[in-house]
Amino acid sequence: MEFDKIHNKGQARLFKSPFLEALTKAHPLVIWGMYIPVIAFLLYYAAAKLDYSASTIILLFLAGMLTWSFFEYLAHRFLFHWAAKSKRAQKIVYTFHGVHHHYPRDTTRLFMPPVPSVLISGSIFGLMYLLMGYHSFMFFPGFLLGYLLYGTVHYAIHAWNPPFKWMKPHWRNHHLHHYKDENKGFGVSSTLWDHVFGTMFDLKNEKEDKEKVKEMMYERKK
Repeated sequence: MEFDKIHNKGQARLFKSPFLEALTKAHPLVIWGMYIPVIAFLLYYAAAKLDYSASTIILLFLAGMLTWSFFEYLAHRFLFHWAAKSKRAQKIVYTFHGVHHHYPRDTTRLFMPPVPSVLISGSIFGLMYLLMGYHSFMFFPGFLLGYLLYGTVHYAIHAWNPPFKWMKPHWRNHHLHHYKDENKGFGVSSTLWDHVFGTMFDLKNEKEDKEKVKEMMYERKK
């Protein structure tokens, strides 16, 4: 799905109902506040009640984080940019991702809002438990932290210049995805899978458009 227009101000209206519209927004700190206790509890339970070793917990936790980054790449590439045909499917794609391309300065729609977030994450945990049993108590927290870091890195890319010089290619890869070519640059928390699957921008030959980048950066409150 092509998202070709950038709005510098305001935010999209997704539902006529004020109640449903409110449910489409969330502050990043709210989502962190929801899930950090979940992550801590599951890891505690794995160590204290299920008696897993520290090495097993760490390895499964890191495996969950790596799996998130792969899931993020696949979802962004094949679901969020799906060329939907029906109006209903187009609405779903737009609600999940198109709204961010049209209104990149809207900070309230970077994370999945609380209600659908809980439903989706609960379903994912249930599926992992069916497939992995108690190992999911360590794997799922890593997957969940990967999601939180994804949203936070996404926020940082739109809010600030890269804090370190070595991070600039990461920032540019996402900026170019927005204003140059939506068929590249799908990694947000990491560019690993863009390198693996050949969707990384050739940054040496891409000229940076500072005005386009400025359009996507959050406005500072004076």
